[in-house]
Amino acid sequence: MNAPVEVHFHGIQKSDAIEQRVREKVAKLAKQFDRMTSCRVGIEAPQRTPQKPSVFLIKIEIGVPRRRPIVISHERKGSHANEELSLAIRDAFAVAQRKIESTEAQISARARLERGRRRPHRALPNGAADE
Repeated sequence: MNAPVEVHFHGIQKSDAIEQRVREKVAKLAKQFDRMTSCRVGIEAPQRTPQKPSVFLIKIEIGVPRRRPIVISHERKGSHANEELSLAIRDAFAVAQRKIESTEAQISARARLERGRRRPHRALPNGAADE
């Protein structure tokens, strides 16, 4: 991966341990998907009302050359969601890995399709045939 990993915290106090865990997860993704050029991760704890418990929202944006970025938005829900940031990160990166696998399959299928196409015959100057 060319660019450094960007980790942003919104509505939550910045933690070096969480940031390190995110960087490890991104490194694992980069090892699997070598076309990845950039990665931005946003960790949010949006304001909730007393009826809705606080949850963590993890947003991952992965840059791929000549394609739209792969965007994953995962919200950890449940009774103990506010205590389980590491589980929210784990789940979000599992979703990202599945999405990367499907994107990689699409890219390789297209490459195979293009390799199978016949290229138009290029005429040489002076009417000579290509041998």
